[in-house]
Amino acid sequence: MSLTAAASGLVVFLLSVSVVQGLDGWGVTYSSTEICAVKGSTVEISCSYTYPSTWEGSVNTVKKTFWFKQKDGEPVDLTTVSEYAGRVEYLCENNICTLRIRNLSESDSAEYRFRIETNQAGGTYSGSPGVTLSLTDLSVQVERKDSSRANLKCQSSCDLPDDDYVWYKNGGNTLSGTSSLQVDFNYLDSYSCALKGFEDSPSPSVCVTGRDSNTVTYTEGSICAPRGSSVDISCRYSSNDCITSKFWFSPERSHQGQNPSQPEDLSEDSQYAGRVQILETERGRSTLRISDLRDSDSAQYRFTFKTPSFEWRSDFPGTTLTVTALQVQVITETYGQPYTYAELKCHSSCSPAGVSYVWFKNNEKIRDQTRSSYKGWIQLADMISCAFEGHEKFPSPAVYAPRRLSLSRPSAEIREGSSVTLTCSSDANPAANYTWYKENRNPDLPLLSEGPQLVLSSIQSSDSGQYFCSATNELGRSRSVNSFINVKYAPKLPSVSVSPSAEIEEGSSVTLTCSSDANPAANYTWYKRNRNTQLSYFSEGQQLSFSSIQSSDSGRYFCRAENKLGRSTYTNTFINVKYAPRLPSVSVSPSGEIEEGSSVTLTCSSDANPAATYTWYKKNGHADVPLLSERPQLVFRSIQSSDSGQYFCSAENSLGRSRFENTFINVKYAPKLPSVSVSPSAEIKEGSSVTLTCSSDANPAANYTWYKEDQNADFSSVNEGPRLVLSSIQSSDSGQYFCRAENLLGSTRSESISIDVKYAPKPPSVSVRPSAEIEEGSSVTLTCSSDANPAANYTWYKEDEDSPKASGQIFTITDFRAEHSGSYSCGAQNKLGRSNSTLTLIVVGGSRWLLPFVTIPVVLLAVISLSVFLWIRKKRASRDSAEPEERPDHTEEESSSTTRTHGATGSHGVRCRQVQQCCPRTRGQDPEEDPAALYSTVNKSR
Repeated sequence: MSLTAAASGLVVFLLSVSVVQGLDGWGVTYSSTEICAVKGSTVEISCSYTYPSTWEGSVNTVKKTFWFKQKDGEPVDLTTVSEYAGRVEYLCENNICTLRIRNLSESDSAEYRFRIETNQAGGTYSGSPGVTLSLTDLSVQVERKDSSRANLKCQSSCDLPDDDYVWYKNGGNTLSGTSSLQVDFNYLDSYSCALKGFEDSPSPSVCVTGRDSNTVTYTEGSICAPRGSSVDISCRYSSNDCITSKFWFSPERSHQGQNPSQPEDLSEDSQYAGRVQILETERGRSTLRISDLRDSDSAQYRFTFKTPSFEWRSDFPGTTLTVTALQVQVITETYGQPYTYAELKCHSSCSPAGVSYVWFKNNEKIRDQTRSSYKGWIQLADMISCAFEGHEKFPSPAVYAPRRLSLSRPSAEIREGSSVTLTCSSDANPAANYTWYKENRNPDLPLLSEGPQLVLSSIQSSDSGQYFCSATNELGRSRSVNSFINVKYAPKLPSVSVSPSAEIEEGSSVTLTCSSDANPAANYTWYKRNRNTQLSYFSEGQQLSFSSIQSSDSGRYFCRAENKLGRSTYTNTFINVKYAPRLPSVSVSPSGEIEEGSSVTLTCSSDANPAATYTWYKKNGHADVPLLSERPQLVFRSIQSSDSGQYFCSAENSLGRSRFENTFINVKYAPKLPSVSVSPSAEIKEGSSVTLTCSSDANPAANYTWYKEDQNADFSSVNEGPRLVLSSIQSSDSGQYFCRAENLLGSTRSESISIDVKYAPKPPSVSVRPSAEIEEGSSVTLTCSSDANPAANYTWYKEDEDSPKASGQIFTITDFRAEHSGSYSCGAQNKLGRSNSTLTLIVVGGSRWLLPFVTIPVVLLAVISLSVFLWIRKKRASRDSAEPEERPDHTEEESSSTTRTHGATGSHGVRCRQVQQCCPRTRGQDPEEDPAALYSTVNKSR
């Protein structure tokens, strides 16, 4: 079967008036209203369009634009019309759209219009009227001037340009020029013309003489034939001479090393072996039949012949054969499960006119389907194909939804950082589009990639997971099975968790867990930082457990994760074990001997977590110990002796309390002002035992020394030691005493204390005044004095008189007479005792020469009396020492003394005798019995 195609040619614009059509913002403007084009050429029809941005209150956007020619009152997109298959193309940009039609044929003459369809219902617009396309052929007109000269004119029904023409003579390219050509010809010459650029669409050859000449005329300029079929390419040739050879050739075939200017007979071409026949059914007609057409057979085929004097040139265009393979195009589709409703088109790069089609489903012919389109429900497993009727053995490739979907991946271990390519393939026609997904828990799976390959150029651990691909074409969709991508990688930076997460108390159970993202699973090693900041190995395993954690377990722990692909860096955590204060320790600064007035700091420290708060106490005899301080340090800026004692501190935190045993603070200090005590504290009596005690606050203990003030106000040491014992105190011991306390740090003395020894009166001493010779009638004063403490009370008596003569220490006789002669007694008395002294006044006759006589015995008598007195006193002292408690408080002592008193002019004197008695006597005792009597003589004037 022969299938015919149109020749190529040039577009010619007959009318270039633009037309604007518009309404409410809709408009189509055509660049021309009429176009004339040569058959076989290509034509371009252009327009611009506008549309409103909103339509009926909604945003209006263009959904589809297309060119059409009216068919049965409906606009039909030219790309869906079979006779335009492979020849129509839309070129649209920036609201300008061009229709390009190639290989124009007579049936393409029509009115073409442009249509806009938007996303809004009713939002359509067609530009009307459209553009009218008309077609024409080139022809050569001959005007002979004479027998050898002629004017040739290349013309058509279109208004063609006058320049840029190509002229052929006897099949050869003669020259380029205008549409007119003047030639000198031979009667056998033939001429043809073509538009420059469209040399393959020449006009038919014309013999200038009008008789038979050398010509070759091809029946068809182009032929479209399906692959696998047979095609006949024919031409007519003529010559007035005897033809010696003729054959068909293709200028596009390689000449296998031969001269390219010499065409090769196709019957001798190995590529066509067994497939080429040359048919001569009548004189002057040759047909090239090619069977079992292949895609490579698409080419231009020419015919040439030779005579003894002529060769038909090979430049003249022949017939262009296009071997086409039918394809099923999916025009529209509606997905369903498990059916898809689709409109299919049987399409080829060139569509022979007047042919019928056959449709197949799963290799079975579909009845009553002879058109180029097919509509129906198609299952995912169905295979649809088409063929030209009569050429059922050469169907199109079947179209079907994707099937036999497979996902391939690297077979080796996948390591992080490497490049991994996943490939999705399927059997599908039309070719499937591939999309990649990764499974997750989200039902709306995010699209990862489009295309048959998913390339992970530097795969990461996060890329591990289940992957699948989906293959989709116009007839359905298919999904692959999941493929697990297991990315191997070295451990990531570990994380450490501590359980329990709350505060860690000593003795509790604690677990440290090290976790690292690793594939394969990591092995874990634990380290602990020691005091020199180095890490020491501690344990292995993911968990580090302390069944009863101790304070010594506090510290910074590090874990490292490792597998065969590498090891992580260290991750650390600090374990802070909380515990009650340990037994506190107390330090004293300075550590040496503590002296009063110095600065002393007591520091309490305890191992505790959290840090302990400290409280200081000082021990005393009370149950309630007073709080001294609430700081770790107890500071004495100037410590005093009173600060000595037992101190203790208490350390406390939220977990407990601990107390330090007492520490003794011994403050050394110089003696304080000593205090002196006297025992007995009552009145001190002569002869009793008296103890003076000196005490002073001192550390170290003081040494004591006793001092007594002498008569010169000087002090002399009388004893050492804290006590001064006067076992038989005497009146002479009375006086001012003090003690001195002394240690290594200093010394101090006490206040003076007065010791007042109480004793009974000593034997009084009696004096007479005037001490010179007393004249009779003068005044005589007798004075009695006695050593006594407390002071004595004095009483005067005269012998043989019961009543006291006087009281008081002094007794005065204002007018001394002879009758006053006698013994006078002075009694000294206090609460401790009594003592007496007797004085005898004797009146003697006085002559001046008797005074020495009287004086000498008186002096001798006084000496004797004094000796007796001292002996008696010594003896009594000895007795009192032996029997101190037996001394009577009423002891009376008597003393005697002699005083001589002279009268002024008298011839008689008075002798005075004073007698001291050791033993008590009664009043009225004869004074002459007193051996120690003292006499005073009073001279009596004559």
